[in-house]
Amino acid sequence: MSGTTRSWGLRRHVDGAPSPDDFAVAETPLQAVEDGMFLARTIWASVDPGMRSTLSGGDSYSAATPLGAIIDGFSVAEVIESRHPNYAVGDLIATGGGWREHVLSSGRGYFQKIVDRRVPLGCWIGVLGVPGMTAWFGLNRVAQAKEGETLLVTSAAGPVGATAGQIGKKLGMRVVGVAGGPRKCAWLKDEAGFDAVVDYKAESDLTAAIRAACPEGVDVLFDNVGNAMIDRVLPMMKLRGRVVVSGQVADYNTPVEERPGLRHTDVFITHRVRMEGLVVFDDIRGFAAAQSQMADWIAEGSLKFAIETFDGFDKLPEAFCGLFRGENFGRRLVQLSPEPA
Repeated sequence: MSGTTRSWGLRRHVDGAPSPDDFAVAETPLQAVEDGMFLARTIWASVDPGMRSTLSGGDSYSAATPLGAIIDGFSVAEVIESRHPNYAVGDLIATGGGWREHVLSSGRGYFQKIVDRRVPLGCWIGVLGVPGMTAWFGLNRVAQAKEGETLLVTSAAGPVGATAGQIGKKLGMRVVGVAGGPRKCAWLKDEAGFDAVVDYKAESDLTAAIRAACPEGVDVLFDNVGNAMIDRVLPMMKLRGRVVVSGQVADYNTPVEERPGLRHTDVFITHRVRMEGLVVFDDIRGFAAAQSQMADWIAEGSLKFAIETFDGFDKLPEAFCGLFRGENFGRRLVQLSPEPA
């Protein structure tokens, strides 16, 4: 196939909050599809807060993004040309394709065929993708969550937090969320079924508000915010409580040496608290079973999700930057081309 394709790359290392000027478009010729390769057009691309940790020139839990390199992200794509035995024209895939219009690949890396069309395609890089899998394995494997326990979820209106809270409810837990603004808090209670929600933007004493919402303490803290939040909650942890470190959205724009630390580490001893992070691809062999169960829940209407969509390749940087201004409500996806009929 002839023609050109576009991608967004890193123009300069990001200092503080990201700006659209940190990114630049590259237009390159489409390469020929050789034996063992396939070409796919991107339909949906994600913008992920965790990507921020790679953009300042240093390694984090992912390697630093070099200047000029394509920005990472997940995508749903359709195979449009193939000389690969396992991928046919018309196949739909979820992959880590990044911010680009086309994906040319040998099939190595993260590629998953989408065969269940009961749910919107965007779900496969949202509630059924890495965010949803992070929630599932963070609760089931890392936290070993149990019926009757109290679960506190921070950044609870985000795609990871909202999914974690609903999985917690299905496990029989009492679920408390922390989110910002009345719209998000109302959705968590009325749609997602959280037992209580604390609006951090409305509270003058957030610690007291969380303590009031969790009067008997916290068994599992599922944290997506960062060190200051973890340290705030540690004194509320119950005996043998577990802290799941899922994300650090409040710390991504701050240099490591300026990030807050943990002071209440005595709780790890006195209350036998355990803290553990996760990289969800450690659990990739379990994705299919988790996705099948969660797709059933979505189809029956018992697992809710929120998606914000933007239209057009040019919207990718601004959609990403808005994550760090607190503008997002749910998973942010950018549509680059039409969905197949």
